[in-house]
Amino acid sequence: MNDFPQSVTRRYADRADAARQLAEALADYRGQRPLVLAIPRGGVPVGRILADALDGDLDVVLVRKLGSPVNCEVAIGAVDEQGHIQRLARCCPDGVGMNYVRAEAARQLAVIRKRRLAYSPGRHPVDAAGRVVIVVDDGLATGATMRAALEAVRQQRPALLVAAVPVAAPDKLEDLADLADEIVCLHAPAYFRAVGAFYRDFRPVDDVEVLRLLSVPSKSAAGLPAPEPLTFELPDVRLAGDLAVPQRARGLVIFAHGSGSSRHSPRNRSVAQALQQAGIATLLVDLLTPEEEQSRASAFDIAALTDRLAAIVAQIKGDTALAKLPLGLFGANTGASAALAVAAYRPRDVVAVVSRSGRPDLAGAGTLTRVTAPTLLIVGGEDSHVLAINRTAQRHISGKNELAVVPGATHLFHEPGTLDAAAKLARDWFTCWLGGRVRAPRRKPADGRDAGRLAG
Repeated sequence: MNDFPQSVTRRYADRADAARQLAEALADYRGQRPLVLAIPRGGVPVGRILADALDGDLDVVLVRKLGSPVNCEVAIGAVDEQGHIQRLARCCPDGVGMNYVRAEAARQLAVIRKRRLAYSPGRHPVDAAGRVVIVVDDGLATGATMRAALEAVRQQRPALLVAAVPVAAPDKLEDLADLADEIVCLHAPAYFRAVGAFYRDFRPVDDVEVLRLLSVPSKSAAGLPAPEPLTFELPDVRLAGDLAVPQRARGLVIFAHGSGSSRHSPRNRSVAQALQQAGIATLLVDLLTPEEEQSRASAFDIAALTDRLAAIVAQIKGDTALAKLPLGLFGANTGASAALAVAAYRPRDVVAVVSRSGRPDLAGAGTLTRVTAPTLLIVGGEDSHVLAINRTAQRHISGKNELAVVPGATHLFHEPGTLDAAAKLARDWFTCWLGGRVRAPRRKPADGRDAGRLAG
């Protein structure tokens, strides 16, 4: 029989109840498309509801506790997906040496790898770099697993790292302060024995349920077209892209990614989804190879970025189906200068341009004077240096243009609600200038030609 007071042991009806309450506490992150990383298995039902409530994405962060040789249910540490060991020295019984710890870590790492294959068949884990990341579990007892998870995610350089649990032992929360930017815990009772004691229904979660929850499309992506992978064959390089065409698309926007970014950028994908919901097709394409992305010189080689983007525009305009769609360009950071340069030198092809946190100055004043396509420059109100650059560049653009300042936003727009505001500004601009709806015919591959390839 449970010796806890009933008010303590009946804190939550079940994991769904706890997740809904946790979502209310994290509501400020709605609009930033956070990445919710759940710790399997019990954290996944909580993470699914949390990701949907915050319009975010869900994945798992795979860590396993290291069981004591005396009692396997007692954690003496944890291991993450990369094999890094987090050891809780104060929980290790006397006589437990590193030989045991390494052997136990190897056993648990084998479980992790098996689960990754089961949970994410055919795809890599979602990249946490530059994103608001919320690591969630159904409760925190020893803290070893959560700490290992936070350490693993921290190495991926997220923009903001949050640890979130419905219930935890108070002293264990303090141990996370050096790893998490924010810790959200709904209930930290002075008398704590086990996580399950605070749920009326704490039935085990099996792998079948985890896989089902991970397979559910995110709420933010519901009803959107599935992206089609494309390959652009240029004279000197092969570039990858993702094309998404809604039914009865009114236009197409090509995203030009800047320094430190790629077509996987969560910020640009969030903007792309807003455009797709408005009936605008999107093409997110890499202008740099993975090797070139590591080079600052390549990211700031505006001439090369412009040439590659112009070649992609030419191939799109040579495609029977896509050429019918009015074309817009969306550029971020150095990608914005390439977008403006292409608009200047291909005025018949480019109908409208949007720049977010862009460096239009790198295109050059002479090039900007040739831009006649309606141009929207979006800058964060707290991004003072880039804001000044855009104000100066705006005076050189000859066509219709506007500067939209998003209050409270810094360069990466990771503050609550700011990315959503930028996405709406871009959506409204393109909706206005890309004109009426045009039905986009389904593209059919020619004989012997890959349907996902646009040959040069």
